[in-house]
Amino acid sequence: MRRKEKEIKDHEEIMEILKRASVCRLGLSYHDIPYVVPMNYGYQDNCLYFHSAKAGKKLDIIRKNPHVCFEIDLETQVIKREKPCHWGMKYKSVIGFGVAELIPEVAAKKEALKIILKHYTTESFEFSDQDVENVEIIKVEINEMSGKKSG
Repeated sequence: MRRKEKEIKDHEEIMEILKRASVCRLGLSYHDIPYVVPMNYGYQDNCLYFHSAKAGKKLDIIRKNPHVCFEIDLETQVIKREKPCHWGMKYKSVIGFGVAELIPEVAAKKEALKIILKHYTTESFEFSDQDVENVEIIKVEINEMSGKKSG
């Protein structure tokens, strides 16, 4: 990280960002062309979980290149100054890298869906096998992540 004074070194502060944010931007690459998609997510045991339709561009890319990047941010605000070239941004963010895989087993998909929903609600849900078979679950095992804040 170039700006060491902005680095978040406290692991708990990074976990708080993961816990509080509502959107994760998942970055994929196919034939050196980047593709970024904002997604709802859940986090547990150094893994991110996403649900998806059974078909689509992101799944096609993951099947060909499972290496991903992700970005999550909180508390973003433009900081205006007298000169626009001196404006800045207040934020907290986490950027990381990992390897994505699609989870085929129904029981594992149900657990992943519970992890995702736990991120957004305290309600509990049960899923039928049919409902779960109609979605795809993407699991990203995180290899590296870092936090940064400004303002």
